[in-house]
Amino acid sequence: MRLLTILLFIVLSVAALLLPWLIKDTEVETPEQSVTAHLPAIPEVPVQRDLPDFMSMTDVTEKKEEFFRFLLPLVEAENIRILHDRAYLKAIHERFKSNELTEADKKRIADWIEYYRLEDDIAIDENLFGLLKRRIDIIPEMMVLVQAANESGWGTSRFSRQGLNLFGQWCYSKGCGLVPNQRDDDGRHEVAQFDSVNASVKSYMRNINTHGAYLDLRLLREQKRLDNEDILARDLITGLSSYSERGEEYIDELRAMIRINRPIVKRVSEELNTPEVPQPE
Repeated sequence: MRLLTILLFIVLSVAALLLPWLIKDTEVETPEQSVTAHLPAIPEVPVQRDLPDFMSMTDVTEKKEEFFRFLLPLVEAENIRILHDRAYLKAIHERFKSNELTEADKKRIADWIEYYRLEDDIAIDENLFGLLKRRIDIIPEMMVLVQAANESGWGTSRFSRQGLNLFGQWCYSKGCGLVPNQRDDDGRHEVAQFDSVNASVKSYMRNINTHGAYLDLRLLREQKRLDNEDILARDLITGLSSYSERGEEYIDELRAMIRINRPIVKRVSEELNTPEVPQPE
């Protein structure tokens, strides 16, 4: 009997050791994962600390293709990250309405308030959720791509090559960037420098989603969603009149760039097999 007991103990011990290898674990979806289950995973894109040598490319079509091929994955990754935040925002809003906010929810809300440049002492109420939903939203990829091409001269400008700034963004503290050659004597702005092109894209999209100059764009985007319409570059660029001193002329130029370059972007996107950015809910 004692021998049988010992043998049974050995068998059970071996089985316990082998069980994890013999049985495939069933993946359990956490609440956090379930919130974004309907979205593509946020792509892991390389940190781009240099630009390709666009200046040496003499073939116009080749230069455009290389520019879009380089930039498109960074834009789509940032848009998908924004959609993940938007999904979390929707879930947290539902918990707020049920009076079930967690400490983690409050921390995430505080991070959004800071990142999206809202007042530090703003109350957590329906008004706050409305403001956050208006700001945590995608920027159509065509809009980002043609503005980058326009502002950087297809990646050949001094500011893009030396500062990795593809969007001509300004900063106002001494030494924060590159001083424009044509700056007035009393001017204090510089053209921001970035450690990576990824950071330039992220900063541009944050700027569009927060700066008061682009409120009309955000309101138009919000209305498009309420009307269950797609959020498209050709519609939202009407809210960019403050981006350039050229105003409507600038808008018309971007429209033309979208029309001309859309087939190239489509071809590059299919070649890269980049994840499709879904329309936000």
